[in-house]
Amino acid sequence: MRSLPSPRWRRQATAALALVAVSGALASGTAHAAEYERLVNGSFSNGSADPWWASAGVSNRVTNGELCATVTGGTVNPWDSLIGQNGVPFEAGQSYTMSFDAYASVARPAAAVAGEGVSPYRQIAKHDIALTTTKQRFTFTFTSELDFPDAGPGQVTFHLGAQAADTTVCVDNVSLIGGVKPPGGDPATPAKKINVNQVAYVPGLPKQATLTSDATVAQQWVLKNSAGTTVATGTTVPRGSVDPESGDSTHLIDFSSFDTAGAGYTLTVGTETSFPFDIATDELKKMRYDALAYFYHNRSGIPIEAQYVGEQYARPAGHLNVAPNQGDNNVPCLATISCGYTLDVRGGWYDAGDHGKYVVNGGISAWQVLNTYERAVRIGDPAPLGDGKLNIPEKANGVPDILDEARWEVEFLLKMQAPDGMVHHKIHDQNWTGLPLLPHQDPQARRLSATSTAATLNTAAVAAQAARIWKTIDPAFSAKALAAATKAYAAAKANPNKIADPNDGTGGGSYSDSTLTDEFYWAAAEMFTTTGESSYRSDLTSSTHFKGKSINARGYDWGSTGPLGDITLALVPNGLPAADITAIKSAFTAVADAHLSQMSTQGYPAPYRPTEGYDWGSNGLIANNISVLALAHDFTGAAKYREGVFQGLNYLLGRNPMSYSYVSGYGEQPVKNVHHRHWANQLEPTLPTAPPGALSGGPNSALQDPIAARLLTGCKAQKCFVDHIEAYSVNEVTVNWNSAFTWIANWAAEKITTAPPVDTTAPSTPGTPVASDITTTGAKLTWTASADPESGVKEYDVISVEGDALRVVATVTSPSATLTGLRPDTAYKFTVVAKNGANLRSAMSPQVDVRTKPDVVAGYCKVVWRASTWSTGMSANITVTNSSTQPWNGWKLEFTMPGNQKITQGWSATWAQSGQAASATNVSWNRTVAPNASVSIGFNSSGSGSTAQPTDFRVNGNPCTVG
Repeated sequence: MRSLPSPRWRRQATAALALVAVSGALASGTAHAAEYERLVNGSFSNGSADPWWASAGVSNRVTNGELCATVTGGTVNPWDSLIGQNGVPFEAGQSYTMSFDAYASVARPAAAVAGEGVSPYRQIAKHDIALTTTKQRFTFTFTSELDFPDAGPGQVTFHLGAQAADTTVCVDNVSLIGGVKPPGGDPATPAKKINVNQVAYVPGLPKQATLTSDATVAQQWVLKNSAGTTVATGTTVPRGSVDPESGDSTHLIDFSSFDTAGAGYTLTVGTETSFPFDIATDELKKMRYDALAYFYHNRSGIPIEAQYVGEQYARPAGHLNVAPNQGDNNVPCLATISCGYTLDVRGGWYDAGDHGKYVVNGGISAWQVLNTYERAVRIGDPAPLGDGKLNIPEKANGVPDILDEARWEVEFLLKMQAPDGMVHHKIHDQNWTGLPLLPHQDPQARRLSATSTAATLNTAAVAAQAARIWKTIDPAFSAKALAAATKAYAAAKANPNKIADPNDGTGGGSYSDSTLTDEFYWAAAEMFTTTGESSYRSDLTSSTHFKGKSINARGYDWGSTGPLGDITLALVPNGLPAADITAIKSAFTAVADAHLSQMSTQGYPAPYRPTEGYDWGSNGLIANNISVLALAHDFTGAAKYREGVFQGLNYLLGRNPMSYSYVSGYGEQPVKNVHHRHWANQLEPTLPTAPPGALSGGPNSALQDPIAARLLTGCKAQKCFVDHIEAYSVNEVTVNWNSAFTWIANWAAEKITTAPPVDTTAPSTPGTPVASDITTTGAKLTWTASADPESGVKEYDVISVEGDALRVVATVTSPSATLTGLRPDTAYKFTVVAKNGANLRSAMSPQVDVRTKPDVVAGYCKVVWRASTWSTGMSANITVTNSSTQPWNGWKLEFTMPGNQKITQGWSATWAQSGQAASATNVSWNRTVAPNASVSIGFNSSGSGSTAQPTDFRVNGNPCTVG
């Protein structure tokens, strides 16, 4: 479990705060009767200040149940020194009452402010106060004129600057009551009653979903394709009892008998319908690359370039001593320890949502990324992990890209080694940085924490692993890694119980671990496997963890690393007796069997059995337990373990009681607001949400952050989750959870070996398109829909037939398309082709002819009509003037002939008539007409009826003035 973090703070555009007028008047009266509390942790009773933050020059601490801020003097403006809380919701027109206790080390002014934490920094209300050395209670009421959602840009701050000397200000019992919306804002989208893997079920494997229902008898389910056509039906299997992990009464929906590949399937029971899903393999194959991309996104010390991640995720390098960074190239130790040196620790991966880099978390992460490759080389398929497979700067250097990415972290681990061989536990900011904050904008001083035995053994293990992997790829790096591993292992043996300080939690998590026998076992396994030396073998075989003793149903993580050594021993030839290797593999299959047994009884199957509730990072533990199932399949070939892997993935990808895909960018409802400082769209709309492939930490029964505690009290284990950026104890992302997810995503992609059944029937031919709403540059086409009873109609291509060429001009999902970008006064031929979920295409529909309207230009032409008439005919002379600013290079005059006159003779033009529609087209000698120039033409006609002058003269489709 990660240690509880201290406050985060948001960067301020401080000058703007003072210049904006108060936009909410102070008012008399009371708060709304609902009396919803809008601030979190205003009593500081848990000893933590979180989520209250402090700006530069201010440091927060909780003392005797009060938040006390030490404020550096000498600032110019009151808003130059701040403490505050972000994400505070406000509703326009609603009344709020803010109250708090406060005092200071000396009498001084301050202000309590409600407003906007991002540009344009609008204020809602400001209340000036006079602090004394005696605690006072302050209360003021105001009406908000602004709307800010929960976790939006609204904030409450205390202005503490503009004092010549240093002071301390303490606040307590801070409250903001008002508004009509319940805590958390509007109710979240309710969970689905039918929960599925929102991404894809694999053809040839079991396909199961969960219905939440109190019904005690079986219910009929219906599987429909993307066109809404029923393709399978069946009945549910009631579980018969309340699911203990979720608190739900559930039914099993098993639609495994349907195996036709396609997109957009849904399950329906009564009025309830699932999110759409595919039966396919492409998305699952892509997922391994998105999972791996997490690490490049979180590299430190290198620009993250748009050519690899896209513009929205690109950012400058962080922590390279470019202001305001203080950099990682010359980092001293904490003031509380004396090490007498500085280290250059540039590089590595930022651990989680923060800007820290932790050796024990980085160790398991680098190991899992490397083991993903090492396992593939030994017993799998390494080709998909080769050079050029990832979007990273090293993608064309002849080395497998997954190794290039892992090396970025391995090099950092080696830099954290002290001269005596021990390894520093972590490096991070002196104080917690806030959300949102890009790494290159971090102004905090960086400090090394003390060395620890755990960090030293992590480095020894990973460096030994790297030494054997790079032995032939880069012998020099291999030798460097092995030397560091050897020195680290010896240092750990000499200092076997140097525990990381559990109170070293300011600016970064403490990651303290008091049990180190598992780290010693892991490191010994790696050292022995790489070197074969007897001393390491002796340490290994004498360990209480030997032969899989530490593999259990809870799973492994950064604090429980014994199984990592077992995985290496089982996969990499090492000289141990065959019986020992068999015992290790048997330990994996025994735990895998326990997982399968438990999953068979669960409403939402997940291979995870904690001792009590769900832990912080439960999804990471589930991912690691999925790897146990995967290895059991590797060791035995038994199909049940492979099926268990994909059942576990179903949980992560949406078959859970929260109806979330816990992997960003995957599924109809993926997590978006993960706890991360630069994937912080929920707090700052100009920043992005998480890119595809990041695994959220997931449900945590302990509710170890104020947001989770406020919103989730009383939750069942699998429901202790909210997709909220400030709910870090349930929605954080970390390198070690994503390394676990990377491992299983790659394994799953490799093991999708069953070819999907082929839908060989193309959709029926669409009906003839009908054109309507024709303009100069567009038209609307509609047609009778195609049918496809197997995998459903996925989309239609609208095709322009241009001689022998065909050009797709639109792709739509319904039998209607609005075309744009056409040329004026141009003839087109269009046809439509349907495409189904198996990407089969129908025959082309019959064609439709469409001519766009001419482009109308005002003031284009002028016509003068002179006619002589008689009882059976007339003679007309017409003068046509170019009144536009451009010459005509060819012209055509059109008008409606009066009465029933028929042209019998014409001159100076080529004349034509159809019904009463008449036209005159230029001849060669009067083709060009300059601006303000004219041509004279005429005709004789016969007929009777009206001979009145026409009024609808048009040249080249443009209306003309007459006179």
